[in-house]
Amino acid sequence: MTHVLRAKNLTVRLAGATVIDNIHLDVTPGSITALIGPNGSGKTSLLRAVLGHIPHIGDVDWFAKPLSKWSNKELAKRVGYVPQAPTSDVNDSVIDTLRLGRSPHQSWLGIEHEHDDRVVESVARSLELTDLLSRRLGTLSGGQRQRVFLGRALAQEPTALLLDEPATFLDLRHQVELHLLLRRIAREQHVGILMASHDLNLVATHADTVMILKAGQCVTTGPTPDAMTSESLTHAFDVPVNRIESDGRVHFLI
Repeated sequence: MTHVLRAKNLTVRLAGATVIDNIHLDVTPGSITALIGPNGSGKTSLLRAVLGHIPHIGDVDWFAKPLSKWSNKELAKRVGYVPQAPTSDVNDSVIDTLRLGRSPHQSWLGIEHEHDDRVVESVARSLELTDLLSRRLGTLSGGQRQRVFLGRALAQEPTALLLDEPATFLDLRHQVELHLLLRRIAREQHVGILMASHDLNLVATHADTVMILKAGQCVTTGPTPDAMTSESLTHAFDVPVNRIESDGRVHFLI
């Protein structure tokens, strides 16, 4: 399998406006692809379109099979998704929320097995949630809830992971640790990751491939060092963006 996700000529029109315009996208196993661009550039719409959450024109294939051939449950076994504002009941506990990630793998009776428990325990440890398992979501900070929702997606044991601004509400340490975790998941578990992000420096450090969007169109795409230039970012964001290289690392200043 050479592609986790492949989209060709992807176009999305909402309320008479074109919000995604003829996009081509490939996500490969073991890699992180980042979508960057200003608010309203189409990042969220692109994620929702390839999942079939909104109508689209063009071809979308998951694991070399057309999106239309996947049932919701079968796709959920392979693809984890964390939206910007996940829906939840504030009275749900952390442990119950994480267990929801196992739902696609269970029979209609919802019977849990030892493997389900092991997966949830492993995810809780990796995201520093072990001490919060009995807490209700409504008692958590925004950053803690964000980690719980990521954990719910990871509990699916996905081979593809779609994330919409996953670092929202996280403090600096947890932002860095999250991206290191995603990089490790991609490399060690051969998961293909597609994420929308506003943090240019974290993207430059951790993403393998970048697509820069503006008004629903692709400004440029390619390997991160090649795509994230001062010129492409300045054009996308309409403000001067300076690229600085120091000690083998790239930083962006506005």
